Amino acid sequence: MMHASTTLSFRPRLIPGLAATAVLTFVLTLSAGAARADDYGDVNQLLKTGKYSEALSKADLYLANKPRDPQMRFLKGVILTDLGRPADATAVLLALTQEYPELPEPHNNLAALYAQQGQYDKARGSLEMAVRLNPGYAIAHENLGDVYARLAGQSYARALQLDGASTSANTKLTQVRAMLSPPAAATRR
Repeated sequence: MMHASTTLSFRPRLIPGLAATAVLTFVLTLSAGAARADDYGDVNQLLKTGKYSEALSKADLYLANKPRDPQMRFLKGVILTDLGRPADATAVLLALTQEYPELPEPHNNLAALYAQQGQYDKARGSLEMAVRLNPGYAIAHENLGDVYARLAGQSYARALQLDGASTSANTKLTQVRAMLSPPAAATRR
């Protein structure tokens, strides 16, 4: 599980080191030829080894000849996310969801970016689309649960602002915060 922020446990579908094989699987399921698979594999390998700038250069070179290729564009969105360029990654993934609305992975990763920015309503919409497109998409379901919990926490906090004496809202807010906080590191003896 990747921590997108210090308190939000949110899992983009395809993250270097965590789901590198999922990147390659997504790429290869849509791929038609061995040469294309090699290009995707090269970019994926650069991602896995943390060579994000090189991966971006290789993706851009590929996209110069095939600008509408959804797989490489998706990988570019992952690379931009890893480079800490969320606005650029959002633009790439948003375009993918509009041009290829049938692909659930871009919806999930777009939702992860929205959630990192605290835009939980947008994240919820993207995740609901991802699970509609693929009801067996476990990571998107987990992410959707996290977003619902964040939204619930916001509502409980607002309820406490309006009625500071509400013990039930306070209890629920405490439970949601505990559920969403990162697990404590195990201690060794």
